[in-house]
Amino acid sequence: MSGEPVVHVIDDDEAVRRSLDFLLRSARFKTRTYENALSFLNDLPDIPSGCIVTDVKMPEMSGVELLRYLRQKNLRMPVIIITGHADVPMAVEAMKSGASDFLEKPFDDEVLLNAVRSALAAVENASQREIERAELQQRFASLSRREREVLEGLVAGKPNKTIAYELGISPRTVEIYRANVMTKMRAVSLSELVRMTLIAGFPSEQASARRSSA
Repeated sequence: MSGEPVVHVIDDDEAVRRSLDFLLRSARFKTRTYENALSFLNDLPDIPSGCIVTDVKMPEMSGVELLRYLRQKNLRMPVIIITGHADVPMAVEAMKSGASDFLEKPFDDEVLLNAVRSALAAVENASQREIERAELQQRFASLSRREREVLEGLVAGKPNKTIAYELGISPRTVEIYRANVMTKMRAVSLSELVRMTLIAGFPSEQASARRSSA
């Protein structure tokens, strides 16, 4: 969802929950608090984007279980796990399940704030990547079938003569298609063109689709 990102604080200990909320608001973060993981999930899908700060050990659903549930639902909001010393193995398990960070109590206030800043920066970067991916896919859609075939050869590192032989066209024609591809994709170099294909998932996705339908 659009708008200012929100730090979602989940902790069954009211004193801890209020303390974290005060700290984050003092640092000018927008927050929402929840007494347990289930109350957080009850607000889905209307939860604003941002990151989650959650205790690892809670009744009914632990921080690790919450993280796994979110991943199963393909909700990629960063999760920062807070843990007591005895719960470090659970926190390590959470990291293996995709948590962005874990903090052992007691922790310095600035450590938590830095972890939140990093998590929100990751959200922003992911949003920018999705925008870039969508834009590049539009550019790929403008390529003709032959231009895409030449692009596949270029990304595979094949020289023009090899591409020409495989497609049954002349090397000069390959050069023309290559120039067209560079222009339509707005790439200034072959390395940039390759980077674009990696971001957009082309041509591997396109090629695999053709192979499966062949």
